[in-house]
Amino acid sequence: MTTPSSTPPSTPRRINHHWRVVDIVVASVVGVAAGLIFFAWNQIYSPVSAPLEAVLPGAQALVYGVWLIAGVLGGLIIRKPGAALFTETVAAVVSALLGAKWGGFLTLESGVVQGLGAELIFLIFLYANWRVWVAMLAGAGAGVAMAISDLILWYPGAKPAFVLIYTVSSIISGALIAGLGSWYIVRGLAKTGVLGRFASGRETTARI
Repeated sequence: MTTPSSTPPSTPRRINHHWRVVDIVVASVVGVAAGLIFFAWNQIYSPVSAPLEAVLPGAQALVYGVWLIAGVLGGLIIRKPGAALFTETVAAVVSALLGAKWGGFLTLESGVVQGLGAELIFLIFLYANWRVWVAMLAGAGAGVAMAISDLILWYPGAKPAFVLIYTVSSIISGALIAGLGSWYIVRGLAKTGVLGRFASGRETTARI
């Protein structure tokens, strides 16, 4: 004879797909702010990355994680499906409108692809885990997406050694600059109270 358990059966966590007006507004603000950062970075990335490229071709991607921040940051703040893709795309649009040297279409393509890279990681965790290592994985995912896109569009026929170095550098840069960096940015913003209407703003204790 069995007795009923006093513990109710666990139910699968449902993903909250509903975007509030405040989600759209804040995601847009994050995207625009990141787009301005992208534009500024576009002007100085070459002299910053050139020494790395000179020492080890492909290693220039170690600083390219700056272009991946928008998606990870938006995903960590909004915590809704599509947030990473939305913010990275908005940032790309702003960068393109301001005159990105790669042209409008390629800039938008990069934004969409990189946003999808981060979005996929958040999806794998069902938009339920926002710890630092997930943020770093999201950054790394964006880095993988960036590497694939760049190698196809900008480095066709590159030698295997370059492909490997560029890809690994993109992943490291994405994990550290976009992933870890965005996680710390969210923590800093949360402490100011500006994210009070978001779960990300109410969690002020580190969970590593």
